[in-house]
Amino acid sequence: MSFAGLMCVCRLVRISTCSEIQLRNRHALVKLSQNRREIKCFSSGSVNYNDEELATKQALSRRRRPLSPLERISSLLPQDALSPEVMQLRQENQHEPNSVQVPATDCIQEESKCEEIAEEDDLQVDAAVTSATLPGESLLAFGELLVAEYRRKEQVEFRKMFQLQAGTQLQSSWGIILHDSIARQPAGRILKTSRGFPILIRRASLEDYVLFMKRGPAIVYPKDAATMLLMMDVTEGDFVLESGSGSGAMSLFLSRAVASTGRVLSVEVREDHHRRAMLNYKHWRTSWSLRGGKEWPDNVLFHNADLCTASSLLDGQGFNAVALDLINPHLVLPTVIPHLHPGAVCAVYLANITQVSDLLEGLRCLALPLLCERIIEVPVRDWLVAPALQKSGQYCTRKAPVMAEEQGEIEKEELTTDAHPAFGSIPYIARPHPEQMSHTAFLVKLRKYVQ
Repeated sequence: MSFAGLMCVCRLVRISTCSEIQLRNRHALVKLSQNRREIKCFSSGSVNYNDEELATKQALSRRRRPLSPLERISSLLPQDALSPEVMQLRQENQHEPNSVQVPATDCIQEESKCEEIAEEDDLQVDAAVTSATLPGESLLAFGELLVAEYRRKEQVEFRKMFQLQAGTQLQSSWGIILHDSIARQPAGRILKTSRGFPILIRRASLEDYVLFMKRGPAIVYPKDAATMLLMMDVTEGDFVLESGSGSGAMSLFLSRAVASTGRVLSVEVREDHHRRAMLNYKHWRTSWSLRGGKEWPDNVLFHNADLCTASSLLDGQGFNAVALDLINPHLVLPTVIPHLHPGAVCAVYLANITQVSDLLEGLRCLALPLLCERIIEVPVRDWLVAPALQKSGQYCTRKAPVMAEEQGEIEKEELTTDAHPAFGSIPYIARPHPEQMSHTAFLVKLRKYVQ
């Protein structure tokens, strides 16, 4: 046969083989498409299994335990070449179950039991909370003002005042707490947020309310208000004049000091400040009335007037004390001092020292019967005091002084700490708090005398 004939035969063979390969590939594609359709049709329907079938499918779908090197090698060898020990080991492995099989019905029953136990525990906790109250104690109710705190490493990381309302939630960067879960709980309870952080829920004190309430002008801080009350010696039943209501902070402190038998006359020259002081006072009284039915005394009378021109407002009045929070308090002193009882005190709240010098200069020029007894500033310095801890989180222990030759043994002992050290065996570290309250005001104590 010639060379051209050989080439023709080779080409015919190649064409025939290519056509066979294409035909096989076509059959494979047809089968694959049919399988996909069957899979789609199967996955779109719902299949019901019995409990036994479901348990067997779960057991088959589980991964088998890995084989040891000896088992891998023995599986490759014929059975005639295996020793009797290996054959016995293979038979034991075949009889042992790969995993413990638990029927699905048992799992469902255990889950339902856990849910029932959790519900019973919640009911028991609620019953204990609602019943185990001390005499005079009241549970948290909707409408009260509460404070939420989160502390970490003896420092306050989060603090917020809010009003307890039905259907709302307390939101923070540390998680969410539903208001409905806070209601009917005792004050001072620690609740966990949605992220698992413990939050202390307590009632807002008057100090908390004054610091967190809505403000117009700057407030009289609690540390200064307490000092002014001591200066004026305000007691139950007194009649006190306040000039400069501001946001209503000092009005609230005076209202509690004079109690239900006393009165407070609060005068504010600006209308917006007057409205803000009245709203804050009303809001606090409403929240206080929800604490076991206690009523806050309605003993503050707010007036929007200027004492420099409203002398008729003070006609026929006598005051046991006077509190002034004004920019130029010496301008109202000629109107106020004639209505102050002899020997009583007028406490003046001033923001800077130049106002103090202007007040003293006004007293010198007006020749009023007032004696300046004290000019003070009330500093408050917070401290952090905590037990000494090692890097591992264990307590350090206080060691008695020893001689130099025993120093090596003591150093070894300092690395070990007890789980519950005895009283006085732990050293403490004390340092000022990194965040300190700066200057707030100067307090001037003026006493009226009789010539």
